[in-house]
Amino acid sequence: MNEVKNNKVCLVSISLGKGGAERSVSIQSRMLTLAGFDVTLAILNDRIDYPFEGELFNLGTLKKTKDNWFARLNRFRKFRRFLVQQRFNYIIDHRSKNDYYRELFYKKFLYKDFQTIYVSHSSNVPLYLTQFPEKFSKLCRSNMANVAVSHYIESQVLKRYQFTDTVTIPNAFDENWPDHGNSPLPESLTTRKYILWYGRMVDEIKDITFLLNAFEASRLWEKGFDLVLMGEGPDKTSLQQKALALRSSEYIQFLPYTSPPDAIIRQAYFVVLCSVFEGFPMVLIEALSLGVPVVSLDIVSGPSEVIKHGVNGMLIKERNIEKFAKALTEMWTNENLYRTCRENAKASVQPFSMTEIAKLWKNLLKHE
Repeated sequence: MNEVKNNKVCLVSISLGKGGAERSVSIQSRMLTLAGFDVTLAILNDRIDYPFEGELFNLGTLKKTKDNWFARLNRFRKFRRFLVQQRFNYIIDHRSKNDYYRELFYKKFLYKDFQTIYVSHSSNVPLYLTQFPEKFSKLCRSNMANVAVSHYIESQVLKRYQFTDTVTIPNAFDENWPDHGNSPLPESLTTRKYILWYGRMVDEIKDITFLLNAFEASRLWEKGFDLVLMGEGPDKTSLQQKALALRSSEYIQFLPYTSPPDAIIRQAYFVVLCSVFEGFPMVLIEALSLGVPVVSLDIVSGPSEVIKHGVNGMLIKERNIEKFAKALTEMWTNENLYRTCRENAKASVQPFSMTEIAKLWKNLLKHE
């Protein structure tokens, strides 16, 4: 391990569970630890699903049954005291930032006199740049850096609102995915061919209804293909009801999120994504890293920075059910296309490996 000067880093996240942004924080903790940094993770909610490296400061365990303003203020005071006592060289903040006045409090009180780096994980402006993005950008000009997880977010979102000191550092995947049978296939999949979608079941963002309708229109279910939807979320029950109304319903499986999900991903014929917006969709990176082709809508942001159409997957320009259904069918019927995408999958995402992305973070933190 290389020794790094000024190496005390605090990663701040809502939690270490549930979403892609949180998973990227867990991976970053491992990357920076391997790179020689002294890493602490500060999480606001007591949820830990992903493995991490470093010390943990869990503010979620301080929450009481009645989470009133006095209790929240007391937690923030403890957080500030902890930051000051630890004398971190850098604070890397991965939280969503949807309220300007809360962020004003963070900058003026919690993070006062610290070198801060804010990471934007989504192209959705109100989610990461608050309800007043112009004012928020001025607040962030004291940051050491403002990191975007995709080139689109940096060029079309951060720069649009005059953020300074911007840089793109994509999320990383772990090139050492478990490969020793710790996550066996569910019995319902062992003899099935299937297309896989996985993630947080929030239909307004992920547009799983679109996927259900495209799968129905593709008629791949008549060829014995299943559509597997793996994950949890507030819309899971309503989506199950929608699926029951389709002719293809007996070929649609809803599975709980499995951690790690590698066995289910690896056996998929291909993985699909049809969100309304993303930041840098890890499902594409993870699938390709396991040699599984992908079919995705060309949404903002992320897919076009990962997928080369006809090389490692298919990138569909228009949110049109018939066109997406045709793409699903073509990935099955065009053997040359499928073989090409499968052969190119792993190599195509090597620039997003932990090894490569760690270099970018190390260079940023060392001011190189």
